[in-house]
Amino acid sequence: IFFRSFDRSFFPAAAMLTKPGSPCLSAYRQQQLLLQLQQLEPSITSVYAEYVHFADVDGVLTPEEEAILDRLLTYGPQTQSAAHTGTMLLVMPRQGTISPWSSKATDIAHNCTLHKIKRLERGTAYWIAGEAKAITTNAQVLQSLHDRMTQRVAFGSEAANDMFFEGEPAELRTVDVVGKGRAELAAKNKEWGLALAEEELGYLVSSFGADGLKRNPSDVELMMFAQVNSEHCRHKIFNASWEIDGQAKDLSLFQMIRNTYNLHKEGVLSAYKDNGAILTGYPGGAFRPDAGAGHAYRTQQEPIHIVCKVETHNHPTAVSPYPGASTGSGGEIRDEGACGTGSRPKAGCIGFTVSNL
Repeated sequence: IFFRSFDRSFFPAAAMLTKPGSPCLSAYRQQQLLLQLQQLEPSITSVYAEYVHFADVDGVLTPEEEAILDRLLTYGPQTQSAAHTGTMLLVMPRQGTISPWSSKATDIAHNCTLHKIKRLERGTAYWIAGEAKAITTNAQVLQSLHDRMTQRVAFGSEAANDMFFEGEPAELRTVDVVGKGRAELAAKNKEWGLALAEEELGYLVSSFGADGLKRNPSDVELMMFAQVNSEHCRHKIFNASWEIDGQAKDLSLFQMIRNTYNLHKEGVLSAYKDNGAILTGYPGGAFRPDAGAGHAYRTQQEPIHIVCKVETHNHPTAVSPYPGASTGSGGEIRDEGACGTGSRPKAGCIGFTVSNL
């Protein structure tokens, strides 16, 4: 991979180590992004994007350790970097968050003996040629370069200095449910963005109030309750009891799906017991060790069954579509591969059910 000399003045020397990366856009993607940006800001004449890596290092890396790090961060297409011309915009993970790339990269670094590295993180540096003020003040241009739910954009590298900032833990806060009741909890529900339903507010007031624990709940307890009982974790709607027109229904939505299996079990070896369902497959040959013939390998006929499942990933995908979808597909591969003695992925499917947009 050929790198241009990276202008270190963009990234002042600090406790963290900065390493340039490879171009992150193919020629096609780069051209598509340019056309998109030009529709939003006509003065733009070119765009170029390159990965930038940041390392939070405990101490100083030896030349040998830095060589290992350079090898780990050398990946991507073997294309020559373009000139760094125009206004530089740096897209980074939001402060206080750790990206999925960071978790994996840091783990790999530790497995490669780089224990001085506390954390690796990655950003994207965009160089956009055009009228600088028009570029940096155009909200639509900035929105085209980052996902505001998981990332932030800065007009210069000095913003990267707080990449690994760790603030002091905040003091525990409580909500005066005992003294002020439901109204106080409802106000904090809106202020803290807990998204608790009316029924949940009533449940919490009853649980912590005069008829329950007789103490005030903390912000940690309320946040944990909100997340644990979210549609993503517990399917509080999908697995809830239903009453329609005053008549209680025997089955939840979840149970209605499972009821299909209860009525038609033919061809299903296992369902709702493991990480995925196992369907009756077909006989096939597998090249395996022959236990009765020493070290010989033979093609042995055995049944090859089919593992299948679907995973709902509505909530995280709504928050951040691409990471949410990738986590969902990764969970699919993980769960199916964990059934029985293991399996290998063959095909995937996806379905979308949306409201009236």
